Amino acid sequence: MIRLTEETPSEVLNDIKEGDLVTDTFSKTGLVESISMVDDGLYRIYSFTLVTGRVITIKK
Repeated sequence: MIRLTEETPSEVLNDIKEGDLVTDTFSKTGLVESISMVDDGLYRIYSFTLVTGRVITIKK
């Protein structure tokens, strides 16, 4: 299981793929269904959609 927090290194975030088990260490835990990454020039925003429908968003 991979913990997703603001302190998670970018290398780890980039290596996550669909089907990996992730958690936000609070209430969202599940398998990754889809991943999107947006670079707005200031931040890289990772959005991990879980099979449960919940989304974990990390700004780096």
